[in-house]
Amino acid sequence: MTLTTLRASAASAVSAIDAKTPAHRDRAVDGLRALALLAVPTGHWLLGGFTLDTQGALHNASPLSAFGFFAPLSWVLQMLGVFFLVGGYASALSYRRAQERGTSTVHWLRGRLARLGRPVLGVTAVWAAMIPVLYALGVPGATLRTGATLVIQPLWFVGVYTVITAFTPFCIRAARRLGAWAAAPLLAVVATVDFLRYGPFATDMPSWLSLLNLLPGWMFAYQLGVCWAQKRLGRRGAWVLLAGGTALFAALLLAFHYPASMVGVPGEARTNSHPPSLLVLALAAAQSGAAILLRERIGRLLRRPALWAPVVVINLSAMTILCWHQTAMLAAAVPASFAGAIPGLTAGPDTLAWIAGRLAWLPVFAVLLGLIGRYARGFESPWGRASRGIRALAALFAAGFTVFALGLA
Repeated sequence: MTLTTLRASAASAVSAIDAKTPAHRDRAVDGLRALALLAVPTGHWLLGGFTLDTQGALHNASPLSAFGFFAPLSWVLQMLGVFFLVGGYASALSYRRAQERGTSTVHWLRGRLARLGRPVLGVTAVWAAMIPVLYALGVPGATLRTGATLVIQPLWFVGVYTVITAFTPFCIRAARRLGAWAAAPLLAVVATVDFLRYGPFATDMPSWLSLLNLLPGWMFAYQLGVCWAQKRLGRRGAWVLLAGGTALFAALLLAFHYPASMVGVPGEARTNSHPPSLLVLALAAAQSGAAILLRERIGRLLRRPALWAPVVVINLSAMTILCWHQTAMLAAAVPASFAGAIPGLTAGPDTLAWIAGRLAWLPVFAVLLGLIGRYARGFESPWGRASRGIRALAALFAAGFTVFALGLA
């Protein structure tokens, strides 16, 4: 096939995608979702690395331990605030349409949770089946545990998002009654918990206290998205979010000495994201304000078929990207570990050579994710008439993998 033929085929596919897009489709919201989705694998691939022990096993490591100047990069790549904003917006509109059709809340929620659960069940069941095979092929047990930990880590998001989605009807009522102020109590809860765990009484506080931030911390941006969909958050409110979030972010960093990185750094006593600290909410507020203000401009850009087509492909593969991107990196790193320390892949992330090497490996990870996704996307579709026995077996495999990944076995 010639280059000219390939270009013509690609142009035809792009035009077909654009032609099939309904006129009422909000391209800006889809574009924001795609951007937030791509930030997840990019962040994990850039800010995560490995070291090799004397037995040739892989262990997790982070370039942030050696390169503090990477911390601002985590501010850009931590876009879960935008993802929850768009998620709240889309869920509110979907729930409204379901009500107009006469669909019950339970039926609506069951459909959305099934779309989230199938890919998670798929990736964990597949990994459960792969672990004994890889071990028999000589992959060290420590490497398998490292890989399992990496695969399971992004899936916490799905659990939190599932619970928050179940609160959508209550978020809508709050938005109708309070407008954008409905998100303020969530901010207050996180601020209070942060004061208790980092303030003068921190030594007397139980270790589990930080878990109280888990739901309100991530629901904050989701509630803003619901308010946006209900037309209770406009450009004026977006400017307040952008300015207020930026000011709070700076104050927390400079005056209250919050960790600069938005992701966990090995060896650091404090972390911002697990569970979310007030710094995460400040960033989410600023990002949400910017997203709302840029909506019209993004929408105009995505009227171009060449820009719109990738957005459609990414959104159609959202859960596949989320569930399988760590597997793509491991598909390169695990075989390479038998060859020793390779810069950017299996060597420790503590040299400039590692940075250059990792940048060179990113396209390889992307290609591997694309290849894996060709088959893994089937988990996103309804499983048809799969027997209860097969579903139960997949659930059993998934549970076993989760126990292994969490270090409980």
